Amino acid sequence: MSETMVRMGRPAVGALGVLALALGTLQTVLDPALPLLQRELGIGPGAGALAGGAMLVTGAVVAPVAGALGDRYGGKRVLVRLMILVAAGGLLAGAAPNLPVLLLGQVLQGAMVGALPLSFILVRKHLPAAGAQPMIGVVVALFTGGGMVGTVIAGPIAEGLSWRWMFVLPALVVAAATLAVLRVLPDDPPVDAGRRIGWPGAALLRLLVRPGTRHAYALTFALTAVSGMVFFLLPQMFAADGVGTTDIGLLLLPGVVAGAVADSAAGFAARRFGARAVVVAALLTTAATLAGLASVHPAVWQLVLGRVLIGFAVGIGATALLASTAARVDVRETGTASSLLVVLRVAGVAVGAQTGGVLLDGSSAPGFAVAGLAAALALLLTRRVPSDRR
Repeated sequence: MSETMVRMGRPAVGALGVLALALGTLQTVLDPALPLLQRELGIGPGAGALAGGAMLVTGAVVAPVAGALGDRYGGKRVLVRLMILVAAGGLLAGAAPNLPVLLLGQVLQGAMVGALPLSFILVRKHLPAAGAQPMIGVVVALFTGGGMVGTVIAGPIAEGLSWRWMFVLPALVVAAATLAVLRVLPDDPPVDAGRRIGWPGAALLRLLVRPGTRHAYALTFALTAVSGMVFFLLPQMFAADGVGTTDIGLLLLPGVVAGAVADSAAGFAARRFGARAVVVAALLTTAATLAGLASVHPAVWQLVLGRVLIGFAVGIGATALLASTAARVDVRETGTASSLLVVLRVAGVAVGAQTGGVLLDGSSAPGFAVAGLAAALALLLTRRVPSDRR
């Protein structure tokens, strides 16, 4: 194991980190500039929503397939090829003359979600379990941090240069980081080249029913669904208090920062205290915060504080489950297992947001109450999470 630790040095870790940061940036640049892009291309809000959803749908499909391919053929080999598609998608979106071409670019960019499980494969193969968990948390944190960067820079780039450059610049960074990965990251030969890929299982997420991991999947979905519900409701509350669009973004930023910090700390916390303890603390914090928000009509500062607490709790809980599962499963299934967790994180946020929209009817209190109840009920699942404290 010491040999693999030497082979994956700081340049390799740095290359993976820069790649995660660039991908996170490319993922979020569309959202703030969507109204501007709609005017430039002459499309309506429905078509704009379609452009934003294309990446999400592609990512949900690609992630488990990429994980299975990485387990079969090696994470580095699949990662490099996938990032070529992502960079090409960013350049295509930047040059798009119309909506169909933009959609194609977004579809290609959606392959970026597969980079996370592939990065976890490489970390798992080249670091011991004790070092793999913290590094997985760092990779997720950088991806989240890239999302913050994309949210902040999209407007200035679109207004100062063109909306096209908000796709092109991150794509160029992805291409450069991919070249660095190709050059400095050690090769990871397939663990079992003769093993067949269970394509139906990968496509239908059948790994969800395997003992030892099913509760991690269920808890990940529960945590992110709760966060999705809350993150939908909070902007509605800010708007009801007369807060403008720009200021809403600034008020949400501390919660996003808290989530990124939580992602980076989750791997260390899981190694030190065990994933079960981390998730229990996360759910208790979330349930208590939501109970407080549901019991009163909160002021703006209370909503901001609630967003920070829930963002940190959900981030550290979900990423601790991801890091613990990726380090615990058979090395031949690292990509498949972690990719399903990545997909469930995305799906949970989407389901939670839709639920929040249904429950919102003049007051956000019912939504906060339902989310808090879901967090409390999820505690029942934590007793089956393995305690892997070191």
